[in-house]
Amino acid sequence: MVSFADVKKAFERILPYVNRTPVLTSTTLNEMVGAQLYFKCENFQKVGAFKFRGATNAVFSLSEADAEKGVVTHSSGNHAAALALAAKKRTIPAWIVMPFNAPAVKVAAVKHYGGRITFCEPTQKAREETAEKIITEQGATFIHPYNNEKVIAGQGTAALELMQEISDLDFIFVPVGGGGLLSGTAIAATALKKDIRVCAGEPKNADDAYRSVETGKIVFPENPNTIADGLKTSLGEITFPIIQKLVHEIILVSETEIINAMRVVLERMKIVIEPSSAVALAAVIKSAGKVRLKKVGVIFSGGNVDFERFFKSLNERKEKI
Repeated sequence: MVSFADVKKAFERILPYVNRTPVLTSTTLNEMVGAQLYFKCENFQKVGAFKFRGATNAVFSLSEADAEKGVVTHSSGNHAAALALAAKKRTIPAWIVMPFNAPAVKVAAVKHYGGRITFCEPTQKAREETAEKIITEQGATFIHPYNNEKVIAGQGTAALELMQEISDLDFIFVPVGGGGLLSGTAIAATALKKDIRVCAGEPKNADDAYRSVETGKIVFPENPNTIADGLKTSLGEITFPIIQKLVHEIILVSETEIINAMRVVLERMKIVIEPSSAVALAAVIKSAGKVRLKKVGVIFSGGNVDFERFFKSLNERKEKI
């Protein structure tokens, strides 16, 4: 299991490269929930998401010999841009395998950061086979988006920073997809405060993490249909046991609850968060009775919204209603 010592080492390693993101509060949201909320705003992180922390720790943990051969991953999300930028910071090549139907905004971001994109069919099998071919040809190191110990330790630094500022939190809420942020957060938070309750928000329409914890084995998503597209992945064999041991509860939220949480942040806090980030706040709002009069940390995981896709998705959901 990844340890708190690993998180502290990651914190020192990535310090010169990442943003120390702000912790914001909102009187309106405090009154809405009846608690004191502290938002760790990773939407202000480089590449617009917490993913840069884990990618940077993984890249800068490589030996010189391995680093020279570069890194590779398959991703159409924030990890793709994060790894491309982390590799650029170390002046090594990054090969990014992306499905041909990846959002144009994501493709543009990876190109901007110097990633070498290889397109493939939009299937898991095609992604893995294409990445394996690059590994064989280039000798590059594969960096998984979340099922990687260095990545998990890097993601845990967001919670470490939050609790350096607000040390007496009673709860900390994060979204869960593959579990990299959740497991890293749980390791850091429980090491710093033994009685803190670590909670996750997850879309009802992509509830594989919830079902995995309930059944005691990793459950894979079955046609997840959620506006929080960053949370459609399943837990990994590294993240799952950490979550089983250290996470207290996974709260399921509806698509309406996700959209409403995203809206209230935009209207009241005047900042942009992506739907995956809003899932954590939606879980807090749903848990208002449990967190009343408590100090609650919330990690906003990112702020990368493909608005064209977002509004198209909203319109499609309205038509179904």
